[in-house]
Amino acid sequence: MLHSMTGFARHTVESPLGELTCEIRAVNHRYLDLQIRLPEELRPGENDLRQVIGTSVKRGKVDCSIIVRRGAGVVRPLQINRPLVQQIAAGTREISALLPDASAPSPLDVLRWPGVIEEPVIDSEPLFEEVRAALGTALQAFLAMRASEGKRLAELIEMRCRDILAIATTVRARMPEVLEAVRTRQKERLDKLAVDADPARLEVELALVAQKLDVDEELDRLESHVSEIRIAIDSDEPVGRRLDFLMQELHREANTLGSKSADSETTRASVDLKVLIEQMREQIQNVE
Repeated sequence: MLHSMTGFARHTVESPLGELTCEIRAVNHRYLDLQIRLPEELRPGENDLRQVIGTSVKRGKVDCSIIVRRGAGVVRPLQINRPLVQQIAAGTREISALLPDASAPSPLDVLRWPGVIEEPVIDSEPLFEEVRAALGTALQAFLAMRASEGKRLAELIEMRCRDILAIATTVRARMPEVLEAVRTRQKERLDKLAVDADPARLEVELALVAQKLDVDEELDRLESHVSEIRIAIDSDEPVGRRLDFLMQELHREANTLGSKSADSETTRASVDLKVLIEQMREQIQNVE
């Protein structure tokens, strides 16, 4: 089944470590372009999260954001850089000796000094496991949305495939009539010239004209490409690029059909085919 490249999902979970929010959004892209935004404490696990997403998503510009909001009950221990505080105290005493009237810094002033409060070493593994679980839930919703959109795209593409086959059937059924009309016009032109034409030679010329106007091969290839499109739609693999290639092939056959046209109906059929193919091409740009 088809999968769309666009999608969005968000999952928020409350845990003893705080509120975790995982958000995934994606738009069209030629390849897989994955961007992950993480808190610094989770940065070591980025490759693991990339693998989780990369196993399920093959194409698209994907943005994944992990937001961690610590709960009010989560208190980090305060770690003081004692050697630095001692240096500040020694420096303060030295300045006080030179400037007796200068006021000494308060403890709060010292705490604000860069580097006095050290960031504690945090065990990020429990938090990472929570994030991984939240990502898994968000990813399932994200993939479900892409599958739902892909199903809708498949229905639209199938509808246009049926229209293409209907046009091809109509053109094929009319070809004997078209060729007979060409034969009649050629004979009428010869009659107006009032010359005696060799019947055998005339038949050869008419056969050559009929061969140039014959579109059976083009119609066969149109039908074959439609069969390939249907096979691709039912495939479980990413088929966006293959479908895009088939659109080029369909367009080539529609162009050839127009160039061989001998009447307005066939020309109109060629134009209608191009419209349908272009509509499919626009939809396929969103297929993974």
